[in-house]
Amino acid sequence: MHDALIAQAQAWLTEDPDPDTREELARLIDADDRAELAARFAGTLQFGTAGLRGELGAGPMRMNRSVVIRAAAGLAAYLKKNGHTGGLVVIGYDARHKSADFARDTAAVMTGAGLRAAVLDRPLPTPVLAFAIRHLGAVAGVEVTASHNPPRDNGYKVYLGDGSQIVSPADAEIAAEIEAVPSLTTVDRPTEGWETLDDTVLDAYLARTDAVLSKDSPRTARTVYTAMHGVGKDVLLAAFARAGFPAPDLVAEQADPDPDFPTVAFPNPEEPGAMDLAFAKARETDPDLVIANDPDADRCAAAVRDGADWRMLRGDEVGALLAAHLVRRGATGTFAESIVSSSLLGRIAGKAGLPYEETLTGFKWIARVEGLRYGYEEALGYCVDPEGVRDKDGITAALLLTELASELKSEGRTLLDLLDDLAVEHGLHATDQLSVRVQDLSVIAAAMRRLRERPPTELAGLAVVTAEDLTRGTDRLPPTDGLRYTMDGARVVVRPSGTEPKLKCYLEVVVPVAAKAGLPEARARATALLERIKQDLSRAAGI
Repeated sequence: MHDALIAQAQAWLTEDPDPDTREELARLIDADDRAELAARFAGTLQFGTAGLRGELGAGPMRMNRSVVIRAAAGLAAYLKKNGHTGGLVVIGYDARHKSADFARDTAAVMTGAGLRAAVLDRPLPTPVLAFAIRHLGAVAGVEVTASHNPPRDNGYKVYLGDGSQIVSPADAEIAAEIEAVPSLTTVDRPTEGWETLDDTVLDAYLARTDAVLSKDSPRTARTVYTAMHGVGKDVLLAAFARAGFPAPDLVAEQADPDPDFPTVAFPNPEEPGAMDLAFAKARETDPDLVIANDPDADRCAAAVRDGADWRMLRGDEVGALLAAHLVRRGATGTFAESIVSSSLLGRIAGKAGLPYEETLTGFKWIARVEGLRYGYEEALGYCVDPEGVRDKDGITAALLLTELASELKSEGRTLLDLLDDLAVEHGLHATDQLSVRVQDLSVIAAAMRRLRERPPTELAGLAVVTAEDLTRGTDRLPPTDGLRYTMDGARVVVRPSGTEPKLKCYLEVVVPVAAKAGLPEARARATALLERIKQDLSRAAGI
């Protein structure tokens, strides 16, 4: 067994085109580090609907140039099988370690396979790549990014020609083509022949950002902005300048790309501590709004002054605010969200007489809703211009939210005032999450199995009216690994994360409110209910 492992590692080493990972792997072989080698060669990173994502390093279970070249070759073979020989593949990348290398390798593979390749000329937000696919009439797109994962990770996200991320069965078909690549020596990788895109694509994207705003809306809201060490700053500043908003005050320590993310444990605005520097800046400058992008700028977080200090708005709160703003502006078309997001969106759409759809988790599903006008997901993802970017876009979401803050400011009101109005009109929709990060993935499988075998009959004293195992699908949803419990005035969805080693439980309670004066009591009741549901669910899942 040991000899087989060493032989496998040495075979990989001879093909590896990257001196960094070659040196790393040679060191492990020389040290006879069997545990580490076994971890690197325990299988291969699985290509799925999120593409690839994993820790950087040598071997088939890590993200590296060898893995990326195979993935690109599989994607190229899939595209040619589906009649796209000679078609354009556009490639973008973020500022993480190795991202530019992975983008260049992808361009070389596409060129060698007889497709045309065009690479964005520098690290740019993921939504710019999603826009470029439709704008340039590409047959596919690749974004090299690990979004808000830890610094040691990278990823490979694939879009097809409609500008949205791949879903089944395309993921399995591409995975089969990757599996069929016999050896890197069979993959033609010329050193030139692809196009490097200039700023005309970015300019076209920025011109489109103007369209998300009303022509004569006020543009007075002052903001603090953090790019979270990612690629959002320059594009967001350009979009804000075009729109005529005051220039955001930058969180200087996090403004420029840095693949080591030195000021945050996790570069995700939702993680504890990630917004501390932004709040410090806000206390200094007293803006109307704090805005954050995640490192590839497809997500948008917001914070508001609440009493004496600042607090993050939940993704569901921002989702409802943007929906209410679009309704007030007379938007038509379908409003959509994933099943783990707040049911408040359905109430807002229903009251406005607009179609409403619920989808599985992920923008790959939301983006495919027919007639989509607005889509959001509680994990800070908002699609406010589906004709331009058929994915979440943290730049246009930031613009639209700042426009709303400006309009409310002109009326002497705030985003919190509008949230209060929505609670009185539709009931207080309070959401929370129970999220468990694990080292050992079997913990997640065990929790799911336990809930399937012994589903809870009540949570927080509320009887479970329906317990659905979503692996069976529903009349509206394809099968997925998840569980949904519905109670009178509450809902819980439990699912393993698609991108991180986490079990995620999404909780919502709805408390009727007769008038604004009743809101403090309703909030206290909602908070207590959510806490009890968390405790009961933890017990039931054994986590």
